[in-house]
Amino acid sequence: QVQLVESGGGLVQPGGSLRLSCVASGFIFRINLQGWYRQAPGKQRELVGIITKDGTTNYTDSVKGRFTISRDNAKNTVYLQMNSLKPEDTAGYYCNAVDLYNQAPYWGQGTQVTVSS
Repeated sequence: QVQLVESGGGLVQPGGSLRLSCVASGFIFRINLQGWYRQAPGKQRELVGIITKDGTTNYTDSVKGRFTISRDNAKNTVYLQMNSLKPEDTAGYYCNAVDLYNQAPYWGQGTQVTVSS
């Protein structure tokens, strides 16, 4: 099994920045793809971006140029740097990992990001 723990959420003003962290533990070798999702109240969970094992990233259009996903393999940690935050970025943010062998998803417990003045 793989466990994912997010941190770094909070309240920030529009235009501000936050960095979320996702620490993986357990059977790390089973992790293939990792990503960040978000879910706003009353809306479906949506993909924010992904990062592959070799560090290739891809983002949903609404965050391109503002959000950056990176990883520190020595710390088993994936980061989501969020800049130029907008009120519409307000959501619960969830770390995700995909199992290399059976494509099963692993999820963290989520961390709340609120963008408001």
